[in-house]
Order: sequence, then structure tokens, then C-alpha cells
Amino acid sequence: MGQKVCPIGFRLGITQSWRSKWYADKKNFGKFLVEDQKIRKYIKKNYRFTGIPKVEIERTRDEGAKIIIYSTRPGLIIGRKGSEIEKLKNGVEKIVEKGVDIKVQEVGKPELEAQLVAESIAEQLQKRAAFRRTIKKAVESTMGMGAKGIKVQVSGRLAGAEIARTEGS
Repeated sequence: MGQKVCPIGFRLGITQSWRSKWYADKKNFGKFLVEDQKIRKYIKKNYRFTGIPKVEIERTRDEGAKIIIYSTRPGLIIGRKGSEIEKLKNGVEKIVEKGVDIKVQEVGKPELEAQLVAESIAEQLQKRAAFRRTIKKAVESTMGMGAKGIKVQVSGRLAGAEIARTEGS
């Protein structure tokens, strides 16, 4: 069996930055880690149609948490006159207990974000689209936007087959 390496952990500090930026002592470390997971889950659940590839969380000792949400559609997160972002801030403050500062940044080229490409493929497969055509479209659009390479692999009962299999490109 081949030994697999987590791709995000492998690239941390070299080509990608950490998704959580804070330091804590032993008694608070676990609490902060669980809070970070709850925050990400809350944001992904309530704003799943806004194309969020990643959420960065920074903490300081005094002020609480600073959350940066990367989105393809930041207008839906902010809302009219900031109404949606206030709801989001109130929801996250219930999790964190301290003050929260939320910033929303737009993703420049969503076709180059692996998370968004994967979610797009999954959404199309759930709508019963042909899986080979879906994979080809994803590869073409990503390569067309300037990616150096892409590998796509889908698995399961493809096209409603009795036996599950794995296909890729």
C-alpha cells in the first residue's frame, strides 16, 4: 500500500498559509480548536451557496477572533447594508464568547480553487449529469484559466451502476 500524505499539511508554510493563526496554552488549545471547527461548520452550513473555499481565523489575546471569509459571491454574505454580515457576526459570537471581526474577500479566479471545483462536480453529479462530461468540463475550465495541472477522480456507483467503481482523468 502506498503511503499517502495530506496535501494541505504537506504544503503548509511553503505554498499555502495556515488556516488558523493563533497560539494558546494547554488549557485553551483544545477549546480554541473546537471553536474553530464550529465556526467553519456554521459558516459553511449557512452560506453554502456563496462559494466559500476557505475560512481563515486569527485570534489575539484580548480582542477575540478575526475571521476572513474567502467567497466567490461576497455580496450574498454581506447583504443589503450589511444586514447579513451582522446576522453572521451574532451567530459566530455565540460560539466564540468574545468579540468577532469578520472580513469578506472575493476569490479572484474560482476555477483555480480545488474546493470550489470539487463542490461544482459533486453538485452536477447529484443532479444526475453524465460523469465523464462533468469531469471533462471541469478539467477544461480549470486548465483554461491557467492552472498548471489538474487531477480529478470520482468514485461510487457511477451512472447508477450496481457495482461501485473509480474513474478519473
